[in-house]
This record gives sequence, structure tokens and C-alpha cells, in this order.
Amino acid sequence: MGEVKVQALRGASLQVQSGELLSIMGPSGSGKSTLMNILGCLDQPTSGKYYLEGIDVAQLADNKLSQIRGKRIGFVFQSFNLLPRTSALANVELPLVYMGVGRGERRRRSIAALEMVGLGGRVHHKPNELSGGQQQRVAIARALVTDPAIIMADEPTGNLDSKSSVEIMGIFQHLNEERGITVIFVTHEPDIAEHTRRVIRLADGQIVEDRSIAHPRRVGVTEATPVGSSAAHPSLVTQGAA
Repeated sequence: MGEVKVQALRGASLQVQSGELLSIMGPSGSGKSTLMNILGCLDQPTSGKYYLEGIDVAQLADNKLSQIRGKRIGFVFQSFNLLPRTSALANVELPLVYMGVGRGERRRRSIAALEMVGLGGRVHHKPNELSGGQQQRVAIARALVTDPAIIMADEPTGNLDSKSSVEIMGIFQHLNEERGITVIFVTHEPDIAEHTRRVIRLADGQIVEDRSIAHPRRVGVTEATPVGSSAAHPSLVTQGAA
């Protein structure tokens, strides 16, 4: 059989402002993960443009894209992707190891990130000693430790019970409101989307809804400790991505 060409996105155009908290929704195969990959500089559109902080991403070399992913964008996934025999602290330190950050600074920043998500007392626990919600908090801390301007969260509550899901959303709300981090979710859960301030709905690769939520569901969250100062937060623009 020959190859079958699948067009995941069809002329999807949107703009994401600095400091937004938004969700991307749609059924399986709607193009939401493809859009997330483009916004996260993990993939390039075959046509159209994607601008990150006014820069045409298609013009960037692979090493520059890698730097952006490593320093400007934090990723959180449905699967926690933690090293099983390694402490929470060592898991969070990993991105800084790849960046060549010294041991003392790595430890300081990683502990601060774990404290930010309410795990200051669990830094030496291994994943099998933590609940699912706590493991996802470790994954969030790992995304935070590089002090990103943007967090891309792909179904971050998909493996969690309802109580843990709400707690995780509270952490994201706090990071967005207190530190100005742009947070973009992919989710199929309407209840989760209602915790954000904007909902983009995809169907068959097209944006069929783009609505604001004036009063998102609010969640209380544990007091957070900053991880250094945040850099300027970029806007994201896609024009006719396909």
C-alpha cells in the first residue's frame, strides 16, 4: 500500500498573548496535539507561518530551536516520564544537567521548584514512593526549573483522579497569575478547560471555536517560592498553519 497523506491542520490561525492561560480542546484526530507540537517548536508546519516573540520559527536552525525548547518552553505530559530509581530532586535537576549548570546551583533551583509545587518535604522520595498527583508535581517542577516563559501541558491530568486534577490546575493557575507564565493546555476534559481563561476548540484540523472565560473555576494552592526572576514572556502567532 502507498503512503496516505493526512492533513492534521487546515489553515489554523491564532494568536496567543504573553501571560495567557488557555486550553486547546477537540476529539482524537482533531489536530490539537499537532498544534501543540508546532507551538512548542517540536514540529514545523508544512505551510503557513509560526512566529515566536516576533521571530519566524521556520528560519531558525535546529540548534537554536533546541535552545528555545530547553530554556524558554517547559513541557508537561500525561505520562510523568520520571526516572523510576531516581529521587524527585534528581529528576528535576536533569534539564539543568544538560544545560551544564553547576551542582550547587542545580540543587538550589531544583529544591525551589519542588517547594513551588508543594513538594519541599519530598525531595528525596523516588517516584514509587509518591502518589500520581505528586509525581505530576515533580514533572511540573522539572518543567519550571529552567525558568521558562511558556509551559505546554499535554493532557497533564489525564492519569489523575479528580481531586489530584483540581490540585494540579490550582498550581498552573498560581504559576500563571503570580509569575506571568503563559500556560497552554491540551485537554479533552471540559471541567479542566473551565479552569482556564480561553478555550480553543478544534475539529478536523480547523479552529471551530475560540472563546474567553470571564470567570474561570478557581482553585486554592499552597504558597509558592519563586525560582528566580522570569524573563520577558513572548507572544505566539500561527498564520494558516497546516
